[in-house]
Parts: sequence; C-alpha cells; structure tokens
Amino acid sequence: MTNFLVAGGIVAWPLLAFSLLGVALIIERFLFWFQIKAREKRVVNTVLKLYQGNEPMAAIAKLKKNADLPLCRIFLEALILYDATPTEFRLALETATQGELPLLKRFNTVFQTIIAVSPLLGLLGTILGLMRSFAALDIGNTGGTNTGAVTGGISEALTSTVMGLVVAIAILLFSNSFRSLYLKEFALIQEYAGQLELLYRRHYEKGNKPYATTR
Repeated sequence: MTNFLVAGGIVAWPLLAFSLLGVALIIERFLFWFQIKAREKRVVNTVLKLYQGNEPMAAIAKLKKNADLPLCRIFLEALILYDATPTEFRLALETATQGELPLLKRFNTVFQTIIAVSPLLGLLGTILGLMRSFAALDIGNTGGTNTGAVTGGISEALTSTVMGLVVAIAILLFSNSFRSLYLKEFALIQEYAGQLELLYRRHYEKGNKPYATTR
C-alpha cells in the first residue's frame, strides 16, 4: 500500500484522505438507514392503529419512545398541537417533514464533492507524471535519458488516474444507494403522514378535540 501511494505521487495523499472520509461517512449513513428501516414501519403501524382506536395518548407515548426515528418526530410535531384544525395539522406535518429532510440528505454534498474532485485529482496526477517523464527525456541523446525518472513519471500518471477513478466510482455507487433510500423514505413519510392526517380529520369531524400533551 505504501509503495502504491508513493507511486501515485503527491495527489495520492488527498485521494487517500477522500477515500477514508468517504468510508467513514458511508458507515455512518449505513448505520443511520439500517436503524430506520429495521424499526420504522413496525413502530408507525402500531402508532396508527392506536390512534385509530381512540388511544391518542398511547400513540403519543409510543412516538416519544421512538423519537430517534425521523417519522416519529414528524408525527409528534403535529400531534402535540392543541385544538389544531385539520389545516393546521397538515401544515405542522409538512413543516416537520421539511425540518427532517436535511438529516435524511446528510453528507450528500460531501459525497458529490468527492465524486467530482477525485477524477480531477487523478487527472492532475496524470499531468504531473507525464511532465516528470518528459522532463527526464533527453531527446537526441539516448544515453543521457534518465530511464528511471521516465518510468517513474509514467507510473505516477497511471497510478493517480486509477486512484481517482476508483475513489469516485466507489463513492458514486454508495451515494446513489443512499439517494435511493432517501427518495423511498420521503415517499413513505408522505404516505404515512397522509394516513395520520385522514385519521385526525375523522376525529376532528366527530367532535373529538385534540388532546393537550407535553413533550
């Protein structure tokens, strides 16, 4: 690995830093999405059943126990409103959803930066390696050419190109996977929020006023 980094030249080190940063963020995102997908549907379905069965306090208690889940926090922001009209309830759901989106899209900008910059760093390494090779050439005097420097420059050019592409491709694959999870989660939030809003509207129209709660 050390020889590979040396062969990659000066751009190998920022590429290594990008790869380590990318791995750390990928692990964080993987744990984040695993936690959500492992519990979310079960918890939210239980909450909706409790609320539908005229047990709003039990539903709110369930949400508070699982407040680490984005969808539970969204539901709580709406359900804690006292005597809210259906319109106000919907607005609370929409506002809470917007507040959770940055968390769901966290590190997307960093991923995109790594994907864009890594190939450029690889290209820079290619140019520097070729410049080094050309500088070692002594045209017209074969015996005076520093063959070691020429081959070293070519090696640097090829290695840096490979490193830049590998880092960019790997991060791109994971970034697209996380983006797909985000889009699915957003659609799920809209679906469940619509179900909760419908239940709330039915309670409201039946004269069941919202319940005062504390956070």
